[in-house]
Amino acid sequence: MLRVKDPKASIQFYTEVLGMEFLAKHDGGDFTLYFLAFDDGKGLTEEEKAQGRFAREGVLELTHNHGTESDPDFKGYASGNTEPGRGFGHIAISVDDIAAACDRFEKSGVQFKKRLTDGKMKNIAFILDPDGYWIEVVPGDLRL
Repeated sequence: MLRVKDPKASIQFYTEVLGMEFLAKHDGGDFTLYFLAFDDGKGLTEEEKAQGRFAREGVLELTHNHGTESDPDFKGYASGNTEPGRGFGHIAISVDDIAAACDRFEKSGVQFKKRLTDGKMKNIAFILDPDGYWIEVVPGDLRL
């Protein structure tokens, strides 16, 4: 689960930039949960996606605490990669062609934390979501 400031911006990022599917939404009163995952190839209806969201692999839950999107004093959430709050590091996605994926992210205006050309590990990249969470991008055939 990742806490997000602006659910519209986050859902747009995860669906349009990363290619995830929107599965379901749950209104919890003063918060809303959004569930996303990559297409499992089953061609499910919207109702089947919503009902089966906990029965599949790799579901991402975004939590929006109402009011953060319009609060001028809201400082954002800790990404887990800086103090205070170091702990959580990143999520990772695998792609078939990492160079093509990074080119697409670049053209979409996605902010990079680490490009393929940076550092010693030239076969991985890190991008940032709208809330500053790190997303590691790796080739599907990554060898460590």
